[in-house]
Amino acid sequence: MTSNETPSHEDRPHDHEHPDEVSAEECVDFLERIVYFLDNELDASDCDAVRLHLDSCNPCLAKYDLQRTVKQIVARSCSEAAPAELRERVMMRMRQVQVEITER
Repeated sequence: MTSNETPSHEDRPHDHEHPDEVSAEECVDFLERIVYFLDNELDASDCDAVRLHLDSCNPCLAKYDLQRTVKQIVARSCSEAAPAELRERVMMRMRQVQVEITER
């Protein structure tokens, strides 16, 4: 498993819907971090915290599985490259914004 992998919902032996020790507020916090977790944008301690939460909370694990699946489908579907003209326009605009920022 890579740093952001956790067992899938189907592989889990837990039958409980929501552990007593986890509050709904905690779940909201962890659900907000799932996207960053999937993108490897959390530090090691936050990754560990997310993994521990997902190991004990089936509702959050199910949402994690859904997010991971959607991300995989989108990644497979978006293999096309942008047209050269569009890439050039975007790069030009990015340079303009960088100049504007540095001139402030």
